[in-house]
Amino acid sequence: MKVYKFGGASVKNAAGVRNLLNIVTGESDLFIIVSAMGKTTNALEGVFEAMQRGEQELAMERIDASYAYHRGIIDDLMGADITIEQVDILFQQLRNTVRNTIYRSSDAELWYDTIVAFGELVSTTIISNYLNGHGVKNCWVDMRRAFLTEQRHKDANVNIEATAVRLKREIEDKGVTVFVGQGFIGGAPDGTTTTLGREGSDYSAAIVANVLDAESMSVWKDVDGILNADPKIFPDAKKIDRLNYMDTIEMAYSGAQIIHPKTIKPLQQKNIPLYVRPFGNKSAAGSIITGDVERAYEPIMVQKSNQVLLNLHSRDLSFVLEEKFAKVFTIFESHRIRTNLVHNSAVNLYMAVDASWHIDDAISELKAEGFDVEKIEDVEMVTIRYYNDELYHRYAFDERIIIKQTTPHSLRFVRRK
Repeated sequence: MKVYKFGGASVKNAAGVRNLLNIVTGESDLFIIVSAMGKTTNALEGVFEAMQRGEQELAMERIDASYAYHRGIIDDLMGADITIEQVDILFQQLRNTVRNTIYRSSDAELWYDTIVAFGELVSTTIISNYLNGHGVKNCWVDMRRAFLTEQRHKDANVNIEATAVRLKREIEDKGVTVFVGQGFIGGAPDGTTTTLGREGSDYSAAIVANVLDAESMSVWKDVDGILNADPKIFPDAKKIDRLNYMDTIEMAYSGAQIIHPKTIKPLQQKNIPLYVRPFGNKSAAGSIITGDVERAYEPIMVQKSNQVLLNLHSRDLSFVLEEKFAKVFTIFESHRIRTNLVHNSAVNLYMAVDASWHIDDAISELKAEGFDVEKIEDVEMVTIRYYNDELYHRYAFDERIIIKQTTPHSLRFVRRK
């Protein structure tokens, strides 16, 4: 079994879906994980936000716009006279969810997951139908039934042991060897829909690869392979042909968009190689990530935007690390706030965190625990792994830097935009 993952940019239009068909034609023993098409997740976030504000008419307009976008892809692929009944049913379910939900802010993450999951359900329904109509016989898999996650919304982890039983049950005795399933989504123990975090389709594919003992996993992207930096930010970016699991995890955790941070562990557990391959050229080698590679020899540069820097100061001058460190992280965890950098002195604790709906709630709890909290918004975190002297002197003395950490192998700092 091989696992292929296709992101939203790869299937944003009919041409992309046709290219997916070209890549998978002739394959057998294949599990295909697909994201929502194009910017559909963003569009569905707009539906959710309208529902939050009680603007039902606006929410319906946004649903209609998303339907029209997908209908246009279907028309291009199959003709205007073709209707995929299940797509229409899914959009009606989405409308009913928005229309009939009595929204409470305490259930924000639950309804967020419920609504945005329709993007993957629709994309995979279209693609499964298209493949079946063009000689690639396949079975559509509902990953809400196949993946059992923890009872946590918006950033759930998958219970691999329980998922192994469920996933294998979903694909056995189907009469085909090609399967199409959604990335990004799963099901909680109470039966509600969960999501695995933005860009979580990579993680979905890795879980499938682990459970099915896949020979490899391939992520098809609109790049030639893994680059040591984002060329839009760092013009001197270079392709890395081979990378080990550890460097990949560090890149992803630091904010690189190439792979979701949770992806590597399920692959590393069974030493499954991960290929990052160009969507436009299926014969190109791309890049490979495996456990059998030494450290990277090109510097790896990552900029993570949408950060907030918090400066916690203990009012009673108690030692932060010894007395309150655990409490701080417990508060962040309870609000699903991801910490990316920690820097401390005896009574000050700086933390760079992802911007979140719940930061102000967490700050209120921290103040109740005896901290004064300064919030600095509009900052970004930069990580340079395996830096050299030239890079250090180019970046380490930027006057916008607020916090800087240096080790023999890594330079990390938070700076104002």
